[in-house]
Amino acid sequence: MQQARDFLEESDALAALLQNLPAEDWTTATLFKNWTINDVVVHLYYWNIGADLALVDPDAFQHRAAQVVAALGDGGLRPVENAAIAERGAALFRAWQAQYRDMADRWATVDPKTRVAWIGPSMSARSSLSARQMETWAHAQAVFDLLGRRRSESDRIRNVVMLGVNAFGWSHKVQGLPVPERMPYLSLTAPSGAIWTFGEPDPSERIKGSAVAFAQVVTQTRNVADTDLQVTGTVARSWMHHAQCFAGPKETPPKPGARHIQGAD
Repeated sequence: MQQARDFLEESDALAALLQNLPAEDWTTATLFKNWTINDVVVHLYYWNIGADLALVDPDAFQHRAAQVVAALGDGGLRPVENAAIAERGAALFRAWQAQYRDMADRWATVDPKTRVAWIGPSMSARSSLSARQMETWAHAQAVFDLLGRRRSESDRIRNVVMLGVNAFGWSHKVQGLPVPERMPYLSLTAPSGAIWTFGEPDPSERIKGSAVAFAQVVTQTRNVADTDLQVTGTVARSWMHHAQCFAGPKETPPKPGARHIQGAD
């Protein structure tokens, strides 16, 4: 399953940034909800374990899912994640890295169509790993921003783009909005220079620009105004204003200029 390799490479890209991080930097707040780097890695580690349990130990996953559902109505998930993951700093890094490497190795041989449970509807193993890659890529952006680093992107970003495309209806439903009959036409330039298109050509409803920028908007790591996306049409503008490719309650995208590479001009 290619998504296992993509998830591994995405995780390794973040690990390369963190492996020599000074101890004091782990408690520095990012521009994402003031989460520290510890918070980011705890979150990724917790949900990687959850996705893995859904495949290898469904009963244990259901127990964890019940805790999550209860937490959503009682103080949020951060206390649950922090209670489950005790490590911090370098110890957290080692535990997270060992887990994702083991998980990626085992999932590489899984039938991509295998159904696995999740918080809400079940999904395919392919979609589950794409979601783990998406979460890793999106949350890593806050760390790259904090440390003033630009990351090297690759065409594995297509998995994140596909989640964004497939979440067109969800992005409206979670906001309590009617789902438009047709998704705007997308013409996106991949990191390799390839052009990826989605939907039916329509000059009145279209989005054009880099695939990375589209991924940033649907994962809410950037406001669309801070990207190179050219957005034409009422439906396209509305979608990019509230796009959300991840599960959970509705989230508000960052305001223009709120998320950026710190220290950059």
